[in-house]
Amino acid sequence: MYKGKTISVIIPCLNEEEGIGGVIEAIPDFVDEVLVIDNGSEDRSVEIASSLGALVVDEPRRGYGRAYRTGFTSATGEIIATTDADGTYPIHLLASLLDEFEERNLDFASASRFPLQQKDAMSLRNLIGNKIFTICARLLFSTTFNDILSGMWVFKRELLSRMRLESDGWSFSQDIKIEAFSMNGTRCGEIRIPYEVRLGQVKLPAWRAGVSALIELFLKRFRGRRKITAAHDESPLG
Repeated sequence: MYKGKTISVIIPCLNEEEGIGGVIEAIPDFVDEVLVIDNGSEDRSVEIASSLGALVVDEPRRGYGRAYRTGFTSATGEIIATTDADGTYPIHLLASLLDEFEERNLDFASASRFPLQQKDAMSLRNLIGNKIFTICARLLFSTTFNDILSGMWVFKRELLSRMRLESDGWSFSQDIKIEAFSMNGTRCGEIRIPYEVRLGQVKLPAWRAGVSALIELFLKRFRGRRKITAAHDESPLG
């Protein structure tokens, strides 16, 4: 519990035995529950996560978004925080994130990786791809996002009942941000974070996933999703 609020950390996982242990060990002690959503791992990921006290939830249907949607139905904390299993996001700074979250009276905070503090933490291809996606989101939804594809968020669980989360894949990162930032009366913001080099192998087919997510971004806009109306600000961390 953190300042009277129960906290859940959700970690999607697919064959991340090299990183999952360190990520779980870095989670602060005040977190009430750690949920690892296993997406069909064939290595020691589940064994490692279980041995460190995480609740492992099996989700055999593949997909980054599918794992998160399952995780959200299992989480019980008043505040949900997310991170990847590859060690790229600074989950050890969760207390600072929550302090920012509370001080700015936010309902949803997305961790922005840019500008990168560690230049080799992201390939040039991924850096360019992220910039393209972020620019498209700004134009389509009138947002001021700096990092539409960040996989680290802190938000009030009560928001989930008002979100229309549809993506099962990689585009879930942009989907949840657009939903949060689109809801009237919701105060959203970005908090800048340090970003690290991933542990383990990259499994995402970047070009195919990128094209699919870009198409979904346009479809979401022209299916009638309203433009952003929530308050949005940004503050540094780390």
